[in-house]
Amino acid sequence: MSTAAATDTGLAAYLDRIGVASVTGPDLPSLRRIVAGHARSIAFENLDAFTGREVALDPDALSAKLVRGGRGGWCFEQNLLLRGALDAVGYRTTSLAARVLWSRPAEAPPSPRSHMLLRVDLPEGPHLVDVGFGGLTLTGVLALKPEVEQATPHETFRLLPAERSGYVVQARVGGEWRPLYWFDLTEQLVADYEVSNWYLCHHPRSHFLSGIMVARPDPDRRYALSSTSLAVHHLDGPTERRSLESPAEIREELEETFLIDTSGLPDLEAALARLFRDR
Repeated sequence: MSTAAATDTGLAAYLDRIGVASVTGPDLPSLRRIVAGHARSIAFENLDAFTGREVALDPDALSAKLVRGGRGGWCFEQNLLLRGALDAVGYRTTSLAARVLWSRPAEAPPSPRSHMLLRVDLPEGPHLVDVGFGGLTLTGVLALKPEVEQATPHETFRLLPAERSGYVVQARVGGEWRPLYWFDLTEQLVADYEVSNWYLCHHPRSHFLSGIMVARPDPDRRYALSSTSLAVHHLDGPTERRSLESPAEIREELEETFLIDTSGLPDLEAALARLFRDR
């Protein structure tokens, strides 16, 4: 199967992109280094959809954009790129899908399976990785063990058995357990993701069309940009928030804080101007 980063050259370029000098093999310590490096180096972002561009999920497009192009992407791009790299190292991976629960009322009807994550089978047992969940992207690796609190370099997470089937991933945020998403262990194909990917790019109700959503963690904090509002969530302190006042200021934050190369988006500032007209 052709996957992004599935050659020696592609793997080397990917590891260089995420700042991981080498891996010892398909083991848990290497997996932790890869996930941490990916999360801090490749930002979550929706700039293509926001500026009217298609989001392609084929391996060449993923490598060109996220590795060689210095861009970020959303969950399908991030986790498909990661899966290609893990497969190249020799890990046994399975692509999964989730229904997002974050910021949804408990009584709301179920959402579609619009989020991607990965199962990785190790000698220690099955684990979950997910480098594409925006402001709460996993910076560590979770064992597929329900009802066990699991620390990561950032938040503490746990998996709870769902009422009928599958699991709910929760994060402890502000001292409270908050649900992120529901998932089960049904394997997904790229064709399954293409449907949700198209919806996010084109449907009028897609929240990725009306504003920008960007996120990246550093070791002691998380950065999040929601259109014109920038937040810095310190792990051991309060959250700082400020409003950005111009398209140029947003572009500067994308480059400097979120490490996104925006040179391939010549019409970005014109698109960003919409955010200020709509305020």
